[in-house]
Amino acid sequence: MTVDAVSMGDATIARYVMQPGEHCGQLDAATGKRRCLAHHTGVITSGRLHVELEDGPVLEPGPNDVFDVPPGHDGWVVSDEPLVSIEWAGFRTWVGPTESSARILVTLLVTDIVGSTELAGRLGDQAWHELLARHNQQVRLILDRFRGREVNTTGDGFLAIFDSAGRAVSAARAIRDAAAELGLEIRAGLHTGEVEIAGGDVRGIAVHEAARIAATAGPGEVLVSPTTRLLTGTEFQFDSRGEHELKGLAGPRELFAVTGAG
Repeated sequence: MTVDAVSMGDATIARYVMQPGEHCGQLDAATGKRRCLAHHTGVITSGRLHVELEDGPVLEPGPNDVFDVPPGHDGWVVSDEPLVSIEWAGFRTWVGPTESSARILVTLLVTDIVGSTELAGRLGDQAWHELLARHNQQVRLILDRFRGREVNTTGDGFLAIFDSAGRAVSAARAIRDAAAELGLEIRAGLHTGEVEIAGGDVRGIAVHEAARIAATAGPGEVLVSPTTRLLTGTEFQFDSRGEHELKGLAGPRELFAVTGAG
């Protein structure tokens, strides 16, 4: 595979050329299966790609087809000619094989749409699903822009990881602002800690802490743990929201709301 990429501001555009039979997924030593953990959005200019998603659906985009492939997939070229694609999301978060039980330090971001059940009831199924799809698309573009990696989605929320606390906070603010333009309010929680990478999933107490912080946040609020606040330095301004007992976690935690850039 050959890849040419160019960065323009916050966007990275990449041109992939894959040979017939070549896979885009990397071999997962734990399962013996090939998986790609990046979220890819782009258009195919020549060739044909067979894509199998984790939850079963199969895609086979060809020339002039636009594709949006979520993390946790494998794909390989089924045409006799090389596959050529142009992607505007996915290059920055394209990762190689992950080690089973590898522990790394990350900043976790958890988001949730406020009042989603009531909103879905008011809008009706079709309008709600269309609105949710627009929100999810915006979130994925923002994650790619700030080099975050989507771990999973709960339907109306996301869990993502970042290798930078500052980029994670910037992403949370951008997601909140983009949601507001759609008439939605989100709450977001961030925590920096060690997690265990197992396939495409992340595990550890840090995941639970990030989720509990998000649940504590009010509508439109981005809350962070003391660790995340410390690692962002003077990049942002924070206001203390006092100490909170987080369900299932021992001892109170002081939480901080992001109030602006530093």
